[in-house]
Amino acid sequence: MSLSPALQIDVQRLALSGRPVLQPLTLAPPRRAWTAIVGPNGAGKSTLLKAMSGLLPFDGHLMLDDRAWSTWSARERARHLAWLGQNESAADELTAFDVVMLGRLPHQAWLAPASAQDHAAVESAMRQTQSWDWRARPLGRLSGGERQRVLLARALAVHSAVLLMDEPLAHLDPPHQSDWVHLVRDRVKAGAAVVSVLHELNIALQADWLVVMADGAIVHQGPPQDAATHAALQQVFQQRLQILQVQGRWIALNA
Repeated sequence: MSLSPALQIDVQRLALSGRPVLQPLTLAPPRRAWTAIVGPNGAGKSTLLKAMSGLLPFDGHLMLDDRAWSTWSARERARHLAWLGQNESAADELTAFDVVMLGRLPHQAWLAPASAQDHAAVESAMRQTQSWDWRARPLGRLSGGERQRVLLARALAVHSAVLLMDEPLAHLDPPHQSDWVHLVRDRVKAGAAVVSVLHELNIALQADWLVVMADGAIVHQGPPQDAATHAALQQVFQQRLQILQVQGRWIALNA
């Protein structure tokens, strides 16, 4: 893709408890684009995304906006890169509003109260995720889908240039999965780079760029509409998929 990368990772080795998890690989998600990472269970997708977010150490290099990761302060990183993890924890006694306000902390001076701009960012993010109506409810009293939408709002409220999301569609019903795609498109139009790990192949096939993983390696990366991308998907899923075009959209069906 022609746009310069918003983030670049070069992994030589990443091991967990002494066991190699990622093989040598390079990934450079571009700006103003949505990159989806897919593959079977155990492929290393979530591990790669955590390494890209700086949460996991590895042998290699990580660049953010053409600068080495180590040259960014923690506050700068938190402003520039937002993270939504799998099964992310948060204090159940906090209200949904307060949880989303946590996304604004990188923009606030130490111990300073939230500004009008912070409040506006939180309200906007909660309205985008349709979670504003339960802003006063404790997080622990929300359903799984409601909780996920609040945590998504927290990530959106950062207004970051890079947004990394690991299984963001967990607990979301199909209409809210469709809403999520529209939110991603809005962030991309605003100039952000979005990278998501997804199990939902039919959603992933709507991305701008598809990264196919297996056994800790990147098997293929390319546009979702390309025949080579479809062949890679069928390969890693053991030829148990059919990739078809229906009403102008590519979908994956069980073979």
